Amino acid sequence: MHRTHTCWELDKSFVWKTVTLAGWVQKRRDLGWMIFIDLRDRYWITQITLDPQRVDEAIMKAASEVTHERVIKIEWEVVARPDSMINSDMATGEVELVATTLEVLNRSKELPFMIVDDPSTSEEQRMKHRYIDLRRNPVLENIKLRARLNKFTRDRYTQEWFLEVQTPIFTVSSPEWSRDYLVPSRVNPGKFYALPQAPQQYKQLLMVGWVDKYFQIAPCFRDEDPRSDRAMCEFYQVDLEMSFVEQEDVMAVLQWYSLAVAKEFAPQKKRTFGDDFPRISYRDAMDYYGIDRPDLRFDMKIADLTETFSHSGFGVFKNSIADGGIVRAITLKWQSMTRKELDAVTDVAKRAWAWWLAYLIFEEEGIRSPILKFLSEKELADVAEKTGAVTWDIVFFGAWSYDLVCKVLHTVRIYLRDLYELVDKNELAFCFVVDFPFFEVDEETGEFEFGHNPFSRVVWGVEALESLPIHEIMTNQYDVVLNWYEIWWWSIRNHETEVLLKVFEKVWRDEQEVKERFGALYEAFQYGCPPHGGCAFGFDRFMMVLADEPNIRECYAFPKSWRAEDTMMWAPAVIDDAEQLKELSITVTEATD
Repeated sequence: MHRTHTCWELDKSFVWKTVTLAGWVQKRRDLGWMIFIDLRDRYWITQITLDPQRVDEAIMKAASEVTHERVIKIEWEVVARPDSMINSDMATGEVELVATTLEVLNRSKELPFMIVDDPSTSEEQRMKHRYIDLRRNPVLENIKLRARLNKFTRDRYTQEWFLEVQTPIFTVSSPEWSRDYLVPSRVNPGKFYALPQAPQQYKQLLMVGWVDKYFQIAPCFRDEDPRSDRAMCEFYQVDLEMSFVEQEDVMAVLQWYSLAVAKEFAPQKKRTFGDDFPRISYRDAMDYYGIDRPDLRFDMKIADLTETFSHSGFGVFKNSIADGGIVRAITLKWQSMTRKELDAVTDVAKRAWAWWLAYLIFEEEGIRSPILKFLSEKELADVAEKTGAVTWDIVFFGAWSYDLVCKVLHTVRIYLRDLYELVDKNELAFCFVVDFPFFEVDEETGEFEFGHNPFSRVVWGVEALESLPIHEIMTNQYDVVLNWYEIWWWSIRNHETEVLLKVFEKVWRDEQEVKERFGALYEAFQYGCPPHGGCAFGFDRFMMVLADEPNIRECYAFPKSWRAEDTMMWAPAVIDDAEQLKELSITVTEATD
C-alpha cells in the first residue's frame, strides 16, 4: 500500500502511530541539522520532519535531494507539536511527522510555470500543461465545486421523482440552434451522424413514453463562435422535461432549483430580489436594456427620445427618424469624464457597429456637448425629463435602426458598468424574461426564421398562427437571466401535429420537410402525446457566476481554447491514414481561402 492516510486526516488521535503518506513535495527546508518537507496531495498539506537523530544517513541524503513536485512516499510516526508550535491554519497543524523511511516514487522535470494561485503565465501555457495547472488551488477548487454541483443536482431531482435518462450522443443532424459537429458512418457510406446540440427531440419523445419527469446532466455539442461565457465545442446543461405542466409549473421548478443552488454554494452572495424572481417581457428588456438578458444589478435604463427629436434641427436625429429609425439614450449618473475617456466610450460604440456617439454633459455651468448648438431649449428640457439627467450626469445617444440602437447602447451600458464598477459583484440578480417572439428576421437572408426553439407552443394556438402578422406571434418560451448571463432557457412545447405543421409553414417548410427532418416527433405526436414543457440549465455558466470566474473555460477540467483546440492533446489533428479515410468514404481536399 502506497499510503494509509491522506494529508488531511492526521491529528492528535494518531500520536505515536505509524502511518504512510504519499504525495507531491511542495517545499523542502534544509536547516543543516534538520530537514522539513511540506507534502501535499488533493486534500491538504502535512509537514514532515527528518531528524538525523532518528533517521539513518541514507534517508537524510535522499531527503536532501528531494526537489519541488517529486512524488514521494514516507513512513513515519505521528508526534504531537508543543502548544507553542501548533499551526491553526493547517488541518494537520497539531501534529508533525517524524520520518522513518522515504522512497521517491517519481521525479519531476522543471515545471513550465509555478504552482501558485497566480502563476504569471499565459492561458495557452496553462492549457497546454493542464495536468499541472490542475494542481493549483483555484483550479482544483473549481473541479471540486463542479463535482458537488453534479451530486447536488442529481440528489435534488431524484428526490422530486425525476428519472435520470442518458440520451444518445450519435444522432441526426438538426441544426435549429447552430452548426452541427458531424461524424461519418463507416457502415453507412456517405452518411453522417451529428453530435447533439441538445437532447431536445429525445426528451420530448420520453414524454410520449410515460417518462413524465426526466432530467439529465447532458453534454451538448455546437460549432459556435467563441465568447467568454460560451464554451467551445462542448458544454453541459441540466436538461429537464415534464408532462402535464403549464408555464407556472416549470417556472416554479426553475426558481426552486436556482435558489437552492445559490443558497447551498454561494451563501455569502446576496440576492437582489430575494426569493422571488421578477418578470420582464422580452420587449421591455430590449426597450430598456438593449438586450434580452439584462443585468438588473444596476439601473441605467434606455429612454426613448424619438418623439422629442422627430422635428429636430439636428439633422442626424431628424433624418434617422425619417428613415424609420429611433433616437434613444442612456444616462451615466454622477460621473465626470475627460475627452480621452469620452473618446474611449465612442470607440466602444464603434466596435458595436456605430459610426459615432453623441452625448450631453450636464455641469454646474450648464450643458456641454459638440451637438449642443443644434438642439432647442425644449429638446434639452425633454431630454432632462425623460432621462432623469441632472448636474454631473452624462447622456449618451443612439439614433439608428431599432436593432442597432439596442446593440450599441447595451454595449455602452455594460462598458460603463465595468469602468465605474456600478454593480456589487457579490450580488445575484435573477429574473425571468418572458413573452419571446416566435419568429425573427435572419440577418443573412432577411427572411423570417425561428427565433429560438421551433418546438415551442404558440401563445393563443392555431388562431394566432392564422390571424396575426408573423412578427406578432408569441411563443411560450422564457429565459432565466442572472447578472447578464442566460442560465435557463425553456418553453412549453407544442404537442399537436397540426400545430407543428402550421408553425413550420410560417417559415416555408412543408409537411414533407417536417417528416424528413423531425420524423420521430411528427409520428409520436400522433400517438397520444401529453402536454409537456421543459428547460435546460446552463450548468457551466451558473458555476462561472458562483465561482466569480471571468471566463467559462475555468469551469472545465480540460477546456478547449478560444480557437476550439485542445492544445494539450493536439486536437483537432490531421488524419493521414489513407485507409482509415477510405473506410469512412472521406476524401480530404486542400483548404482554399
